[in-house]
Formats: sequence, C-alpha cells, structure tokens
Amino acid sequence: MSETRERGGKGRGAVTNRSGRFEREQHEAFDDGWGTLEPGDEDPPPLETIVTAEQTRRIITTNDSPDVPFDASINPYKGCEHGCIYCFARPTHAFLGLSSGLDFETRIVSKPDAPELLRRELARPGYRCSVIALGANTDPYQPTERKLELTRRILEVLAEHDHPVAVVTKSALVARDIDILAPMAERNLARVMVSITSLDRQLARRMEPRAAAPHRRLETLAALKAAGVPTGVLASPMIPGLNDHELEQILEAAAAAGAATAGYILVRLPLEIKELFAEWLERHYPDRAARVQNLIRETRGGELYDPRFGVRMRGTGTYADLLARRFQVAARRTGLDRDRAPLDCSRFGVPSAARPQLSLF
Repeated sequence: MSETRERGGKGRGAVTNRSGRFEREQHEAFDDGWGTLEPGDEDPPPLETIVTAEQTRRIITTNDSPDVPFDASINPYKGCEHGCIYCFARPTHAFLGLSSGLDFETRIVSKPDAPELLRRELARPGYRCSVIALGANTDPYQPTERKLELTRRILEVLAEHDHPVAVVTKSALVARDIDILAPMAERNLARVMVSITSLDRQLARRMEPRAAAPHRRLETLAALKAAGVPTGVLASPMIPGLNDHELEQILEAAAAAGAATAGYILVRLPLEIKELFAEWLERHYPDRAARVQNLIRETRGGELYDPRFGVRMRGTGTYADLLARRFQVAARRTGLDRDRAPLDCSRFGVPSAARPQLSLF
C-alpha cells in the first residue's frame, strides 16, 4: 500500500487511502483509543502532490462503448489533483499499485512525451480522423497543467493538423488556451464542455476541493463564448439527495453565461468509489448519508452501481426517470436542448514538414 497517510486533510477529497483492489494486503484505518480518527480533531498537515513522469508508446486511446459519444481520447495525466470524491476514474489508479483514495489526488502521473507521440500517430498512413476527447478520464486542466503545459502543447499539435477536439473540464485554466481554441473554433474544430456540479460554494469545495469555484466556471463559460468557442455545460454528476435539487439552477446560470448545450450524468460509484464516497458522506454529511445512499440505490436496482451500458449514465426507476424529465424541461426552457453541431473532420491533414521522407536507396 502507498505510504500516503490514512486520513485526508484540508484541500483533499478522499478521507482515507484504501488499498488498491489488486493489492495482496488490505489496510484499514483503526482508532486505537486516542481519538485520532474522530471528526473534529486537528487536521494533519496538507498532503504534498507528487508528479511522476511516465514513458508510454501510444497516446490516443480508442473505445467502442455504445454510450460514450466519442471514439478517441487523450489523457495527459493519470490521477487528478482536483480530488473530486465521486470521480469514476479513481479505480484506474489501482493498475499503478496505488490507492483510489488519497493516492489518486496526490500521486499524479504525467506523460511528457504526449505531444510528440501525438504528432507521430497522426502522421501514420492508416490514421483515420475522428474527434479526439480531452478530459474523458481525468481533467486535462488540473493544477499541474499550469506548469507542465502538456494539454496546451497537445492542442498546438491538433491545431497544426486541423484536427477536431472536444474538451471537458471543470477548470478555469482552459481560458488560458483561448488563443489556440478560438482559431480552431472558427474552422469548426473545437468545443468545450464545462462541468458544473453545484453552485453552492461550500458543497463544491467539499466535493471538488481543488477544482475551480462555481462562479469561476461560469466566468470561464462567458470568456469562451466571447471568444467564439462553442460551449456547453455538464451538470454532472447529479447525486440524489445531495445536489440534484440544483439541476435547474445550474442550467439557468450556464445559459446566462453563454452555454449553448447541456448534458447530465447520474453519479457513478464503481468498484472502490462506493466505500470512498460512503466515508466522505459520513465525514461531511452524516445527517443525510443513509438517505443519499438509499436514493442512489433506488436508481440502481437496489445496488450502489449498475455497470450496464445504456443505464450506467442515467439509472433506472422512478427517481431516475423524474431526473431525466426535469433535465429535458429545464434544457428546453433555457434553450440548451439543441443538438451539438458535429465538428469538422474533413479538414484534417498532416503538415508537409511532418510527413515522413521517402528514402532514395
């Protein structure tokens, strides 16, 4: 198990650092009588974020999931310092021998070769252009991006090739790259979806401790809109009994800020996230922890998660159906029910300087 301490502190989402599901030994925090695990005790010093570089042979990931609206994606980072407690990507850290808890948000893996690998993959003779999603797993604009600029350099490569890209983020840092995104948008090559989970600053700080504050995300939507970049809002995840009552308010605020489209996803709690989320609820909202989990079970056939394609994003049952209807009505009222115009794949081309030279011998 990682040496990261068992109890999270300020600025972190997970409460503990549960062992990864592939580890031979499982560790669990235990109060030895000194009250060191009781809520209200003095918080430990802030955990340091450690970024490690990884060498990889490929950078474009493909998928054939029937309920995912893209075929190709790029993830410049593994793990995410935003620390969103509900993040469905947390279990991927187990493949690194790390915890899906505090390790996921403090042990970040970067891919420094990503821009050059992308340039090579786009130049391959058999490459077929389709929209690349940035932010499909972890946020491409998490805090370490300010220094490393991997996402920015990836965008530069895509712009050189006239390659369409769809960005999903909850960070205001995306506005830094308007100088790249705006010219791409003029050629119908870029759009940005901003995730807004709550307009309540306190709830957002607890759920997403290092992501941009709600008002900053709205400002980011407005800045992108002013620059001519097509924008949308993702009111996700919706968590029954916790933030789902804000659905209409989120869409209204996003529409006022300049969003043109909207989407939502019901909270997903696969694998280790079930326990991490339960710990978080007991720590921050003990008075409603049982109700929130029971409402989630109502949308998941009695379980906390249903992984089946077609229902994993929306859920089933009366509560899930009501949420879907509320979204449809609110999206129509705010003008966010328009279909997203497809990005243009026909412009793609490899710059002459990047084409491999044929040998004369």
